[in-house]
Amino acid sequence: MTDIKLDAVVVTIAISLLCRYYTRPNERWHLLATFDLCPLKDICKCHFNFNIAIESVKLKLCTCTRLYKHLHSLKIVLERNLCSCSVRNLPKHGSCSAFTIQLSKQYIIIIIINSMAVVEDNRPKVALVTGICGQDGSYLVELLLSKGYKVHGIIRRSSSFNTGRIIHLYDDPVLHQSKNLVLHYGDLSDSSGLTNLINSIKPDEIYNLAAQSHVKVSFDVPEYTSDINAIGTLRLLCAIRACNLKNVRFYQASSSELFGKVQEIPQSETTPFYPRSPYAVSKQYAYWIVVNYREAYNIFACNGILFNHESPRRGETFVTRKITRSVAKISLGLADCVELGNLNAKRDWGYAKDYVEAMWLMLQQDEPQDYVISTGETHSVREFVELAFKCINEEIVWKGEGENEVGICTSNGKVRVKVNPKYYRPTEVDLLIGDSSKARRLLHWKPSVSFPELVSMMVAADIELMKENPRA
Repeated sequence: MTDIKLDAVVVTIAISLLCRYYTRPNERWHLLATFDLCPLKDICKCHFNFNIAIESVKLKLCTCTRLYKHLHSLKIVLERNLCSCSVRNLPKHGSCSAFTIQLSKQYIIIIIINSMAVVEDNRPKVALVTGICGQDGSYLVELLLSKGYKVHGIIRRSSSFNTGRIIHLYDDPVLHQSKNLVLHYGDLSDSSGLTNLINSIKPDEIYNLAAQSHVKVSFDVPEYTSDINAIGTLRLLCAIRACNLKNVRFYQASSSELFGKVQEIPQSETTPFYPRSPYAVSKQYAYWIVVNYREAYNIFACNGILFNHESPRRGETFVTRKITRSVAKISLGLADCVELGNLNAKRDWGYAKDYVEAMWLMLQQDEPQDYVISTGETHSVREFVELAFKCINEEIVWKGEGENEVGICTSNGKVRVKVNPKYYRPTEVDLLIGDSSKARRLLHWKPSVSFPELVSMMVAADIELMKENPRA
């Protein structure tokens, strides 16, 4: 006789699977109790009406043919309310042999299911990811596939290949045959296309990661930035309503750039916004339209206010990747120095792979909320440069001021870093440092990679990349 510890049991899923896998027509299951019974009739589209007795637990249950959609409102922790139980003659999956589950004190018969991933008729969750070809999208799709999701991604039509970050997944013959990763041409500027796609695949979760994401570029193309980042988010939310997807869960990739000219240190979910770029302004609209649709139409929608997060997959025009690529080239004799803008800007830098896990966790909660995701540390661009050069055994010292400042290698006297005013922003964001205590408390999330580890990882990856292809 084997003891089973009750832990985060979803009673409705237990009943559903009990009906589906451990009964056949004309078989009877008798659920016994020593106190009043709480009827759960016709909940699981089964052949029988079931009664289950639960002491000190009140359940608000819905009759729904797609019961798994309500998992998060039905989840309860029974450990404090039910005694441990024992299983005798437990049949294998699909067996119709009778078996008995007996609670040691209350004599309640119940099936225990511990996996939240199990859903009615084993249908995998379906996720739609915009921006799937980006840094975050590529890590997110890997995470979702590892959890058994079927993933649909939206990619933009291009005359050149833009799927480099996910090509290893799309070329996987096993994954390709299973059709668990499907790419669709589309764009956040095309409302009818978005609506048709969402209506076709009916996703359980939507992750909106697509954006014109370069802050400096947003000053050059403010209208395009606003159309994609702000109105594109609205188009997705309108599509959800048009398709009447009442149970879909929506994640919006927000940004620490919202805080801009910071009003308090550190920045949390309650810190006032003060955007300092067209990019940040567009993200502020997206943030508030998500909040509005959540409150007005009861859509499960979350904003993830993610502080800077990097990886070897970071775009080459972003300052961190620009630094590590240049350091890699210098180490291989392919370049002499790197030109940068504001060396004193401070950011809260984390590892992108950690941050996409937080995205997923937000959509697994009982209630939709907004979360700051950050490391809680701030470092300057100057510090990033110094650590990157230490990875190739070069120490940098600084001479001069402002536009005339240079970084010099102490061992050979060569100028490795120059300041170029063309990389200055019209309005700078001087300091960002996040307070992610809410996410750590409610999502049980925390970063796993330190700042020095992140820099070292990126430099090492770029050195290997340059060795394989010096023109990369």
